[in-house]
Order: sequence, then C-alpha cells, then structure tokens
Amino acid sequence: MHYRAVPDDRHGTFIGRHGGMKIDWDRRHCARRGHVTYAPDDSRLRLRLHAQTAVGDAWRCLRCGDFVLGEPHGSGPAAEAPLVPRGKVLRDLFILRFLAIERAVRGVFIVLVAVAVWKFSNSQDAVRRLFNEYLDVLRPVFRHFHYDLDNSPVVGTIQKTFGYKHSTLVLVAALLLAYALIELVEAVGLWYAKRWAEYLTVVATAAFLPLEIYELTEHVSGLKIATLILNILAVLYIAIAKRLFGLRGGRKAFEEERRSASLLEVEESAGLEVTAG
Repeated sequence: MHYRAVPDDRHGTFIGRHGGMKIDWDRRHCARRGHVTYAPDDSRLRLRLHAQTAVGDAWRCLRCGDFVLGEPHGSGPAAEAPLVPRGKVLRDLFILRFLAIERAVRGVFIVLVAVAVWKFSNSQDAVRRLFNEYLDVLRPVFRHFHYDLDNSPVVGTIQKTFGYKHSTLVLVAALLLAYALIELVEAVGLWYAKRWAEYLTVVATAAFLPLEIYELTEHVSGLKIATLILNILAVLYIAIAKRLFGLRGGRKAFEEERRSASLLEVEESAGLEVTAG
C-alpha cells in the first residue's frame, strides 16, 4: 500500500472520465476547512488509518481519505469518532446551505417590506398628499410622451393602497413579519442541516405553491416563474434526498446512508472482511 501526505491547498477538482472538470467535494471542503483525523483504539482499525513516513506519522483524513502529517485531532473508541460528512452527504449539505442563503435573503427582504408597510400605515395621509403632488408634476411630462398616468396600472395600484384601513395595513405588516420569521428559521435550520428544518421547509414551501401558481395566472413574470420552479425543485429534492415522510425507507434508511458514507465505517467493514477471510 502506498501512502502520501497531502497539503491543504488542493483546489478540489479533477478531470472526469470524459475530460470534463468535476468537483471533488471532499478535498474541496478539506482545502477550505482543514482535514479531520482520528486515532481509534481498535488496533486493526488504527493500523488502516495510520502510516509511518520518513518525516513523521500521518493519519488518514476522515473526509477526503488522504494521509495528513501530524498528530490526530482526536482519539478514543471508534464509536465516539466524529461523523464527518463526505461524498454525497457533503454535496447535499452544500445544496442545503445554498437554499439556506436564499431563504435568509428572502426573509430579510420581507422584513424590510413589512417595516415599509407599517411605516406607511402610520403616515398614510402624508404619503398620499406627496404622491399626488408628484403626480401633478409628472403628468404633463408623461403626456408629452403620449403616456396617460391616470390610466396607468401601476398608479392605479398605488392609489388603491391609499384606500386601505390602518388596521388592514398593520395586519398585512404582521403577516409579512410572521412569514419572514418562518423563512429565517428555515435558513438557520437548513444551514445546520437540521431534520426539523427540512420538514418545515417542505411543508411551508409546498403550502405557498398554490398561491404562487395563482399569482402567475394573474400576471406572468420571469421572476415569478423562476421562484416557482426553484420552490418546486427544493420541495422535491429535500423530500426525496433526505427521505422525509417515510420516502425511500425514511429516517432509518437516511441514518444508515450517512453512516455508510463515513470513512471510519468503511475502513471498519473492510477490516472485518479481511479478518473473516
């Protein structure tokens, strides 16, 4: 068996079978966050994870599988070794964090909209007077370009909001804040790959899909279509990949998949097979 110590500055990419560049998620993550090594008490397992080199001891990284010079980051029983995400599990974590960022950005935006609605509800008359003053100034300018502001859909929508009651606007602001809170809670949970957050994301996102489809029937825009597609893909991906609601064996199968992806589990199984042979 040949051992090699690997520096921490790998780019995490390699040439695929057909010549294309592919991402090695394990090495890419190790290059950014560092390796994770562990010295198990089991002598057979310890032998498979340790190598003696001319420049010192090297231990196999539990994520990327390369041997790294230096002392292990931890030691003890194999059952107490850290469960390091790798392979497909690490790729899924990257996707979850992308969704977490999208939820966080959306949540912050909704909070800003809610604050704007609340402030508008407290100064509705003043905003109406200011809007009408600007409308009087801009009306001749737009008329010169043959555009009638009085029949503009945008102007009409803004004027309708001036007719809403103060209590209605406050209720809208409160509902927006509640929705933003859900988005932000989802973002935090998805970032840390919490299973409850995956359930919350699927349920909450699926609940709003009919409303998003209805909005498309009222007015079609590229942003609405992209948002709808992203939400549908997010629901399907999380539900299927994370085996939610009993899909593909449910939580038990999901935990087994995580453990099977662990390098320590792989090496332990390999050691037992060699012993049995």
